[in-house]
Amino acid sequence: MNRTANNRFAKRLLVAGSITAISALAFTACSSGTSDAGAGAGSDSDAVGVSLIVKTTANPFFVAMQDGAKAAAESAGVELTLAAGKSDGDEDTQIQAIENAISKGDAGILITPNGPGVEDALVKARDAGLYVIALDTPPSNPDSVDITYATDNFLAGQYIGQWTAAKLGGEKATIAMIDLFDDKIVSVDVDRDQGFLDGMGIDLADPAKNGDEAESGSYSGGEYEIVGNAASQGAEDGGRSAAENLISKNPDINVVYTINEPAAYGASQALKAAGITDALIVSIDGGCAGVGQVEEGIINATSQQYPVKMAELGVQAIVDLVADGTKPEVTEGLDFYNTGVALVTDDPQTGVDSIDSAEALTICWG
Repeated sequence: MNRTANNRFAKRLLVAGSITAISALAFTACSSGTSDAGAGAGSDSDAVGVSLIVKTTANPFFVAMQDGAKAAAESAGVELTLAAGKSDGDEDTQIQAIENAISKGDAGILITPNGPGVEDALVKARDAGLYVIALDTPPSNPDSVDITYATDNFLAGQYIGQWTAAKLGGEKATIAMIDLFDDKIVSVDVDRDQGFLDGMGIDLADPAKNGDEAESGSYSGGEYEIVGNAASQGAEDGGRSAAENLISKNPDINVVYTINEPAAYGASQALKAAGITDALIVSIDGGCAGVGQVEEGIINATSQQYPVKMAELGVQAIVDLVADGTKPEVTEGLDFYNTGVALVTDDPQTGVDSIDSAEALTICWG
């Protein structure tokens, strides 16, 4: 896709809103009435049935997405069923939730796919007449969903890469790459990783694969060394152990890229324990907790995305489809609907557009 055009477009896509974090179990449900995941659609037989299936409720990003969907469903009179994997990468629980949505005759499914293993079930749902929308994570098989609402994750990675290169000011970059998985390929994982390296000015090898770049060479400001790639499962403890492993390989790390903010916080604890106080930590999510960590100086820069908007748009799209057959359309020039991204830092760099943590806290995950 045209990244220059994407840059111009995404800068116009900051969205406003606010969310309230909730605590949730890994497999829960709600609706304009009440229903349990896998149960019938609820008391209102005329209501539109929608299932939201997120990766996990261990990550507040997906809890915020659930909140947005619940509010939108209540406003529209939708019977909403919530389901989640037991952990990031749990495909089996998501497959069961897809089967449940088909069985109870939902009009549509909103899903943040945990991996390519769920895609055959999504094709089955489409064949059964359900409208399937991916949120946040485009599937590897585009034909498994009708449309995707997501951040431009490559662009989000570019933003933090550009900031890092500018902040280093020509200093050698000794980089730890903390990704999502090492046992499966998920678009959000690859796009963020590759976008960061591209933003740094590091030549990509296979843009659809993590970890195959040259271990050393030149970035836009000087020389770099990639210490290695380690998987975090998108979790705090995974980020900590991944950082520990990479620090053991090279204690001179001064740049830490992380797939998301829980992994970033875990990595910060590993750096602290190792006595490394001057490494830059950059990430992607822009949640209220993560922006708070930017404000505290734990994370130096993050790219903010908007999961509540993804969920609200997804619910409304299915309502509109049922009401009059209106189908949503992708953003011009892209193969998905771009819900926007903004770089958040309290240390702005010349030539890199950003907002500060104070502004980001007013719109976090809106």
